Amino acid sequence: MQTTVDDTANQAIADYVLGYTNSERERLIRQAAILAPITERLFREAGIGSARRVLDLGSGMGDVAMLVARLVGPSGEVLGVECDEDSIARAKARASAAGLHNVSFLNTDVSDVADEQPFDAVVGRFILMFLPDPVSVLRSAAGLLRPGGVVAFQEPSWAPMLALGAGLPLWSRTRHSIHETLLRSGANREMGLTLYRAFQEAGLPAPKMHLEMPLGNDADFIRLTSDLLCSLRPLAEQHNVSLQELGDLETLPDRIRAEVAAANTVVSLIGVVSAWSRKPTKNPESSA
Repeated sequence: MQTTVDDTANQAIADYVLGYTNSERERLIRQAAILAPITERLFREAGIGSARRVLDLGSGMGDVAMLVARLVGPSGEVLGVECDEDSIARAKARASAAGLHNVSFLNTDVSDVADEQPFDAVVGRFILMFLPDPVSVLRSAAGLLRPGGVVAFQEPSWAPMLALGAGLPLWSRTRHSIHETLLRSGANREMGLTLYRAFQEAGLPAPKMHLEMPLGNDADFIRLTSDLLCSLRPLAEQHNVSLQELGDLETLPDRIRAEVAAANTVVSLIGVVSAWSRKPTKNPESSA
């Protein structure tokens, strides 16, 4: 089976705004550890379990694929798709080190997945927000599913996080700088809420959805945000987003940590919107 999406989707993935530096890859691994419980809850709710065959789009460092591999067990199978060759190499090594022999990775664009056997589920985390036509990707992915198969994605919502941080000036300026950079790059910062419409436009039933926000105030948790800003720094310069008001970026994590500690509060990493639905078992037109 072969599915395709338009060339603009290919270009969007090739020009992934966060880049493929080693520091960004390490940030993704640390972020994945925090998001893992939220992602696992979504997959369990959607019925992804033992012996299922699952496709993971935009695998990155392999964290979602490995999480699914543990859920489906030795009798299941997971195929992770990622366009960056170095990330795929790291993902394969990490899966091997974890003793997961039921997961493999394909170095290709999400538009070029071809497989003779249908999947029981297709999943993804923070991938659709970077695509100019996420509906086409969802529609193509659904074409790789068996009837009744699961589509389960997680995407961000920045609005609640920005509102919660309003009382912390430095933290708020940092998050707004990241938000503005993503906005000017064309990424959809509210892709999470857009999933409701996108699923339906892709020919799927309206998804079941919920929003969760990981909270924390320790140094490692806070550093994820300043590290994200560092990954986006070249893009901020490209799109004329000034970071001068943030001061020295090397000391930014410590200054944010001091601000949060002085307020005796917590901050949010990101608002995570989870959505899942099932591919119809019948074509509605055929039963008319």
